[in-house]
Amino acid sequence: MRGLLVDPAPLRESAAYRRLWVGLSLGQVGQQLAVVAIGLQVYDLTRSSFAVGLVGLSALVPLVVLGLYGGAIVDARDRRTVAIAASVSLWVVSLATAAQAWLDVRSVPLLYALVALQSAAFAVNNPARAAIVPSLVSRQNLPAANALHTLSFTIGAAVGPALGGFVVGRWGVEAAYTVDAVTYLFALWGVFGLPPMPPEPTADGVRRRAGLASVVEGLRFLGGRPNIRMTFFVDMAAMFFAMPRALFPAIGVVVLGGGATTAGALVSAIAGGSILAGLLSGPLGTVRRQGLAVVACVVGWGLSVAAFGACLLAAGGTAGVTRAGVSPWLWPALGCLVVAGAMDAVSAVFRQTILQAATPDALRGRLQGVFIVVVAGGPRVGDLVSGTSGDVFGEAAAACAGGLVCVAAALLLARVQPRFVRYDARHPEP
Repeated sequence: MRGLLVDPAPLRESAAYRRLWVGLSLGQVGQQLAVVAIGLQVYDLTRSSFAVGLVGLSALVPLVVLGLYGGAIVDARDRRTVAIAASVSLWVVSLATAAQAWLDVRSVPLLYALVALQSAAFAVNNPARAAIVPSLVSRQNLPAANALHTLSFTIGAAVGPALGGFVVGRWGVEAAYTVDAVTYLFALWGVFGLPPMPPEPTADGVRRRAGLASVVEGLRFLGGRPNIRMTFFVDMAAMFFAMPRALFPAIGVVVLGGGATTAGALVSAIAGGSILAGLLSGPLGTVRRQGLAVVACVVGWGLSVAAFGACLLAAGGTAGVTRAGVSPWLWPALGCLVVAGAMDAVSAVFRQTILQAATPDALRGRLQGVFIVVVAGGPRVGDLVSGTSGDVFGEAAAACAGGLVCVAAALLLARVQPRFVRYDARHPEP
């Protein structure tokens, strides 16, 4: 039984990693609470799933630009300093988001702008944190550290949305944004406790610069590393085609009932599955065929989202509701999302491990920048795709079809790149 549970060795090995992990875990609660609040606020102002999907689009451009350039900054500057600057920027945006709610500005374009600023800071902050981790723990504990990192994120993603739906329903979005600003102070505490991490010297002794040439160097390295590229491609298949998040507000109001509380529960269900997978992640360190595991998890994600859509189709044809005013298909729908979250968490652990193990430290920031563009940008594109599909075809059909397209895309990628399926963790090849 002990072998099944999450491995805490990185927390024992490094006090700095432990502080970073605790701060990030607590800060994630508020950030994910704010994600639900923004979606609910936009839907309340517009009554459109497409408008909710545009929240993702407003984050996409700064995420792509700053993700690539931010990774170059991470490789050229002290990584602790970069993480502190980006974290403080995120906190300032949280304060501004709370202020617009308390002042009752009621401006959807302003919300889009704040999301864009938050995305820009996140695009620098996340690669910095991810590039720091291999410097804090030993290589043998790297899969366990990534499992803990995924668990940290998903704890916030589970507690935050559920709390967000409750707080918004009870006290309004103003209170939700305020909680976000307060809890992010813990994340600041985590990064301020890191040791200095100056960049490694170059072979010719010339100081590395964070410019276009540096970004191109990282992309050129990626261009010749098919296994690393595949970690990005399979995740894009999952997020582009089968991310149902933008549908949740409408599903809570129109399909399943329960409004904001149901919308928060749907987001939390995905995170709950990820937490379950994280808590039982002990055996992941023994898996050798990590590429095959990634493909299998993406297929599992797509099938789970398709099954979720099937539950919505059934709910649409059911007149009865429970005493709580929600459809009896709510629980099966939540169960499908729990399985989807577990698949996504395991995939994330192996994708991150493959990337970190196969990338030299001098390029790790730039590759983590590409990683965050894919990991965070993919769901934004998915929000737009699912939001648009939901408005045109209905939320249930959009979720069901998206899941099936994801499965087909993952299997096609595995067939085109069989080397990735044969990837052996004992001999990591990029």
